[in-house]
Amino acid sequence: MTENVQSAVAPLTDPLPYDALLLCSFGGPNGTEDVIPFLRNVTRGKNIPEERLAEVGEHYHRFDGRSPINEQNLALVAALRDELQRRGISLPVVWGNRNWHPYTVDTLRDASAFGARRILTIVTSAYASYSGSRQYREHLAAAVAELGGDAPEIDVLRPFFNDPGFVDANRHAIEEAASGLEGGLDGAHIVYVTHSIPDTMQDASAVTGPGYREQHEDVRATIDAALAQRYGIEITSSLAYCSRSGDPRTPWLEPDINDHIESLAEQGVRKIVIAPIGFISDHMEVAFDLDVEALETAAEHGVAAVRADTVGVRREFVSGLVDMVLERAARERGEQVEARTTGSLPALPDNAPAGSCRMRHGEVTGIPVIAGTED
Repeated sequence: MTENVQSAVAPLTDPLPYDALLLCSFGGPNGTEDVIPFLRNVTRGKNIPEERLAEVGEHYHRFDGRSPINEQNLALVAALRDELQRRGISLPVVWGNRNWHPYTVDTLRDASAFGARRILTIVTSAYASYSGSRQYREHLAAAVAELGGDAPEIDVLRPFFNDPGFVDANRHAIEEAASGLEGGLDGAHIVYVTHSIPDTMQDASAVTGPGYREQHEDVRATIDAALAQRYGIEITSSLAYCSRSGDPRTPWLEPDINDHIESLAEQGVRKIVIAPIGFISDHMEVAFDLDVEALETAAEHGVAAVRADTVGVRREFVSGLVDMVLERAARERGEQVEARTTGSLPALPDNAPAGSCRMRHGEVTGIPVIAGTED
């Protein structure tokens, strides 16, 4: 595992030119009555029939219509505030969502009213793709347009998949989960899991840098190498996907986690650690797709399985995010500060390159974006 770290005389502590930090997330329902309106928001413009929304809604009703994502975002906001305060840094942290309350535009309106003029945004997705980065940049641009002259200036923190804090937090989660298996990691197969995306979206993500799949594969290889070195054992692993949706005739990234577990069982694998490196919190794709479906599949095929935690509010993850915020602020002030990374891939640029992470390569929608407006 390689790590590129700036050599600084003193830790960075100045958040200027930023006067607020925005956590921008997907959103989720808070109760049964929210589920269908929330799903309508998510699928607006996609012509999804109401009966399909009702079918998906049943996943939420298993949890009384309440997605865990909201409480976990509140916890992350609190953890970021605590870490900033611990370092003696005064920077307000606010939270807004694409698809449910609190909506981003309302959060930005309030922040502007309280004097915020330039805000750095952390998107709750570690990886670059249309759904994980560009779609948020479109969403933020729409919020700015709605606010007009009252809108603050918005920047976006680069995707953090190869930040050392994010990778270390995932590694520690895997180690802790493996302790629940007989013999621990020795002889276990690690199944790294992320949200599937259409093949066309994967191809578009790889046009201006490492693609979505390649970003995950680098995290997998980095964690595997660290575990092998620490424990002196051979680590076997693979990458699988969950939560595909839409037209079944459209190719999406595979293998599906449940099909993959069945295949591993046929190959003689008898214990696995499911590591949800594609998610930073235990929202519905983790709570249902992994904790319910994938663990049931493993049990049906005689495979002992444990699910590692998402990074959540682990200290190394939160500290790494704050480091990235301060590094970005320093670069915006004109200081020469290298981005810390781990693994084989470089840090992605602060502003997205032209044409990056479209839904389909070469498809120009004309939808405005921020944090890389050249395209």
